[in-house]
Amino acid sequence: MTSNRRISRAWLLPCLWLLAGCAVNPVTGERHLQFYDEEWEKEIGAGYYEPMRQQQGGDFMLDPDLVEYVQSVGDRLAGYARRQDTLDFEFHVINDSTPNAWALPGGKISINRGLLTQLQSEAELAAVLGHEIVHADAAHSARQQSAGMLTQVGAVAGMILIGSQADSSAGKAAAVLVPSLGAQLLTQKYSRDAELEADEYGMRYMAESGYDPNGAVELQETFVRLSEGRNQNWMTGLFASHPPSRERVEQNQQTARSLPAGGEQGRNRYQQKTAYLRRVEPAYAAYDRALKAAADDDLATARKELDTALAIEPREAVFHAMDGDLKRLDGNSSAALDAYNTSVNLNPGYFYNRLRRGESRLAAGQRAPARDDLSQSVNLLPTALGHYLLGNLDRDAGNIAAARKHYEKASASDSEVGRKAQQELARLEHGENPARYVSTAPYADNSGEIYCLLGNQSQVELMEIRVTASLVDDQGTPRTLSRTLYSTLGGGEQVSMRMDERTANPSTIRSRLSCSVDSAKAAQSQSPRS
Repeated sequence: MTSNRRISRAWLLPCLWLLAGCAVNPVTGERHLQFYDEEWEKEIGAGYYEPMRQQQGGDFMLDPDLVEYVQSVGDRLAGYARRQDTLDFEFHVINDSTPNAWALPGGKISINRGLLTQLQSEAELAAVLGHEIVHADAAHSARQQSAGMLTQVGAVAGMILIGSQADSSAGKAAAVLVPSLGAQLLTQKYSRDAELEADEYGMRYMAESGYDPNGAVELQETFVRLSEGRNQNWMTGLFASHPPSRERVEQNQQTARSLPAGGEQGRNRYQQKTAYLRRVEPAYAAYDRALKAAADDDLATARKELDTALAIEPREAVFHAMDGDLKRLDGNSSAALDAYNTSVNLNPGYFYNRLRRGESRLAAGQRAPARDDLSQSVNLLPTALGHYLLGNLDRDAGNIAAARKHYEKASASDSEVGRKAQQELARLEHGENPARYVSTAPYADNSGEIYCLLGNQSQVELMEIRVTASLVDDQGTPRTLSRTLYSTLGGGEQVSMRMDERTANPSTIRSRLSCSVDSAKAAQSQSPRS
């Protein structure tokens, strides 16, 4: 009887666990598996929204009226979301040419500048935003994470490395540290059912808010046409997570027929609101070509294209940041710092401008202003370079505990900067725990000369390695010997340290001699270039 009860309870627990994971889709009313509740959605969305916008290129700043317009369309649609009273919907325009839009849990939605230039009407804009609103409203991300949790528990933990377009303006990408969950939410592919659900109910929200749902049909037709043209820029943007298909066009057509006819298209209004963006689009196209040229180390072409961009729109901060990058590569550090000053003055809230100015200020010996810029940059978006440079500042100021924390964060990056941070961590730890890095072994040669063998297990060159040896001599008397190796010992190298003692019984020395490392220093060398 007891055994049967145990078996029943063993089955009961996972059943209760699965029942606890059942939730009602607030949009469709259907039940589905979901372990993450609404508080999780809101917390994740609020926590990742700012850093993910920073990583994607930062907010578009030059046309506040356009941003306000996009937000007003989003707010109008969100007013018909089934969870309008509980989710905190927000809408931002990202300063990036890639045609893309995305939603984080909790209603945090962004659309790229590059997608706005491809749309033709306010109804098409409403179709994009309505689709993303449904992804948030129907908790698609929470459902996706819940499904993954069954097969890959813990897969959303840890750190990964993401490349940022704006962070590669000189072809030398600085590592951006973003928690993997944020990256996963941004790049995840929704299921076919979730995509069709977002299409259908996004169109319903459009109709309920007074828009012509046929705008969603036109949008999907445009997407299919562009995807068939194999435009790689598109395929790595919106289509990576929202793949278009003829099936979706036909499904949207069917949905449109089921909804009330009419509604706003807003073509003229949309053209007016995006007039400035279309006028300066050639500037961003030139900037994108400059980015590509710089990544290919064709700096002459990069300079020519960037000058074109600056001539069209001199108020764009990222153009001036790249101007600083190119001038720094030319060896003109003073002019580079001036360019970075301009970029920060134009947009002080973008991490890259602060990061590069902080780096230049540090190179110029302006340590306090550099610390301020670098601290603000990692607060906006953690980067390996920002934490590495802050670690250097704290190390030089004697704040070893603070330096270690920065180096540990930077070392999570699988990059050159991350490896430099690992080396600096090792340098800090050699003095505190030298035995961790220097292995020892007793040895006597055939002539009876006694040695301590030392092996440097780190990649950092060491010096002033102090060794204490405990020896029982040939007469059975315990003795303590101390010696210091003043020459350098390179990473991975081994050396025999003479202890100035001899024995008549070399074969027994391993049982009579033990060696330990008391202290070691990292060899004084130039700090790695940041």
